[in-house]
Amino acid sequence: MKQKLTEKEEMLMIIFWAHEPLFIRDLIGYLPEPKPHYNTVATLVKFLEEKGFLEREPMANSFRYKVRTSERQYRGNTVSEVVARYYDNSYTSLVSQFVEEDKMDLQELKDLIAQIEKNKK
Repeated sequence: MKQKLTEKEEMLMIIFWAHEPLFIRDLIGYLPEPKPHYNTVATLVKFLEEKGFLEREPMANSFRYKVRTSERQYRGNTVSEVVARYYDNSYTSLVSQFVEEDKMDLQELKDLIAQIEKNKK
């Protein structure tokens, strides 16, 4: 999955990740006021399906949509793209920047190392 989400598509996917499967009318119910028009939401859902984020199931005279790409997969791919583009594929460089800019303290770094070591076993 190399597709990126627009801001509006990501807003819809956050709802899908939390509440799937959904019909479009149910999805609209989770959206903030003022609610967008049904056709606007349907168009965005169609784009999400074309991008491979959703799949539809026929249900009576409508479609129910469910997630094909998990939030974890999407976040992982997004982070990987950032690391490739800005950090020369070096996660060490990324973490180093966080530490240098005091966005990550030493205890958080130790916890991260412990988690990595635990997962390697």
